Amino acid sequence: MAVTDLQKQSSFLRNTREKLIQVALLLAATVSILTTIGIVFSLLFETIAFFREVSIIEFLTETEWTPLFSVKKYGIWPLLSATLLTSAIALLVAVPLGLVAAIFLSEFASDNVRRTIKPLLEILAGIPTVVYGYFALTTVTPFLKNFIPTLSIFNSLSAGIVMGVMLIPYVASLSEDSLSAVPNSLREAAYGLGSTRFEVATRVVAPAAISGIVASIVLAFSRAVGETMIVAIAAGQNPRFTFDPTVPVMTMTSYIVQVSLGDTPYGSLSYYTLYAVGFTLFLFTFILNIFSYWMVRKFREVYD
Repeated sequence: MAVTDLQKQSSFLRNTREKLIQVALLLAATVSILTTIGIVFSLLFETIAFFREVSIIEFLTETEWTPLFSVKKYGIWPLLSATLLTSAIALLVAVPLGLVAAIFLSEFASDNVRRTIKPLLEILAGIPTVVYGYFALTTVTPFLKNFIPTLSIFNSLSAGIVMGVMLIPYVASLSEDSLSAVPNSLREAAYGLGSTRFEVATRVVAPAAISGIVASIVLAFSRAVGETMIVAIAAGQNPRFTFDPTVPVMTMTSYIVQVSLGDTPYGSLSYYTLYAVGFTLFLFTFILNIFSYWMVRKFREVYD
């Protein structure tokens, strides 16, 4: 066989292999997109069935949520306020600690320290959330009762604090990646002007990485909104419209867990509340993700 024929055969095999790889990648992406579309439509159809029987005005204005009781109320605010409350407490814990950890790892730690601490920090993200939930219930709540005697056994404060600990690796790791991506030329210019290491980290590097830092915070918030086991175990199952962190509450995910236990008849209005709450949760996290994407694009710095 001539050399030219061998070259043509080799080129044909290489092109065929690359096309097969492209097709496989396209199929993988298509499966992900179709799955997402399927989830959205399944939520949407059942949610429409719910709103055929419940007014959307009642859903958005009523302050009681009792679809499983004899007197039924369908106001989303008790579930929404509990979700926002636990998520806000979690961010109050995760953002300061996560940002301090990120700045330390990026600007102050040596390479050996960074290579050791960062994986250890990320181990927190691998712990099952059910473990966090029982840690909040059996350890954090009894500890907090020493300072807050009126604290209920189930409360949003313990759930939010432990959820914040769980979110520290998200904020720290993503923010550290953004800080490390800032060009060294900015640091060198600041040092050349006489800035200290702390001033360089807080006044030059952190502002330059603000888009990535904000995106990490928004993503952590989205994670907190969708968290299930910690709030289901530690925050309680009591739907009430309150922002008091010391009393039992019920988040949207906790309600979904309660309805999903199997006691609710299929096709009943109580069953359709599962999808109405799920669709509300989906819209909430979708808006947060859009906001995160907008922040990254608007404030992203591009360096040569």
